[in-house]
Amino acid sequence: MPYIIIGVIVLLVILVIACYNKMVRSKNKVEEAFSTMDVYLKKRFDLIPNLVETVKGYAKHESETLEKVIAARNAAGNSKNMGERIQNEAALSGAVKSIFALAENYPDLKANTNFVDLQEQLRKVEEDIANARKFYNAVVRNFNDLIMVFPSNIIAGIFHFEKQPMFEVADATERENVKVSF
Repeated sequence: MPYIIIGVIVLLVILVIACYNKMVRSKNKVEEAFSTMDVYLKKRFDLIPNLVETVKGYAKHESETLEKVIAARNAAGNSKNMGERIQNEAALSGAVKSIFALAENYPDLKANTNFVDLQEQLRKVEEDIANARKFYNAVVRNFNDLIMVFPSNIIAGIFHFEKQPMFEVADATERENVKVSF
């Protein structure tokens, strides 16, 4: 009888260790996925001032739009935690789209090779961000599933593993197409 109790205790300890290690590996994948996405977010962050300066030369009276882009960029750069960063990066994506909508009203700007080059670089970076976002969200979903299902949710609670935020569009207005009028 004591061997059975010892066997059950050993089995439970092994289960807890295995579950904990799985959660740690999964949490590390979440952090790695965010870091990968962060590289692309930094590239976009660095491209935006050049884009704004190029647009300023052609669209001097559109300062409100450009100021919103700069404010969104600054908010993203000053985010204090991952949830806030995700929300601010989504707002920055919407603000960048407004620059391209603005460019539709300025044929000379659209013909400027510097602007076209920056626009292409930004398009590529946005594509990379979208792919990194998909990967990040898949890894976060797996982690969140792991810490929410029984019995691993008990171990997650004991060791304070918390649900991670998805990187998604925060505001319904950002899901709408940008309206361009002539």
